[in-house]
Amino acid sequence: MLHILIDADACPVKDEIYKVAWRYHVPVLLVSNSAIRIPDHPLISRKIVNDSFDAADDYIVAHVADHAADKHIVITADILLADRCLKSGAAAVIAPNGKPFTPDSIGNAVAVRAIMADLRAGAVGDAIGGPPPFSKADRSRFLSALDQHIVRLSR
Repeated sequence: MLHILIDADACPVKDEIYKVAWRYHVPVLLVSNSAIRIPDHPLISRKIVNDSFDAADDYIVAHVADHAADKHIVITADILLADRCLKSGAAAVIAPNGKPFTPDSIGNAVAVRAIMADLRAGAVGDAIGGPPPFSKADRSRFLSALDQHIVRLSR
């Protein structure tokens, strides 16, 4: 069975995920450190974990590993969580901007993340800044990627 797991605390595409999930009748589980409003729908559920560091990440990884017979699509912007999910057997991991994390691309993404963190921690950190603002194009790319993964994994 196919499931969508969301690293939900800062996910900007929750509403889009709900619409796609309803269209394909795919259950969605939002995992967060605090209460998040969710639609009153049988396909949508949430798990609130404690506020300790990485509690939501740990829950998502454990859920993927413990339910290995199911296919999981994980939605997260967290590169290290994406890496852990892929290693635990997630069928797909997608960033909110539509970028897929794959076993072939995750090593490079982790390395770039580490380099950028080092640069931001140094003297040039203010000049580098963070990621670009979330755009309509990102939202559109995400919807397309999620739709494609659901169709491919449902076969």
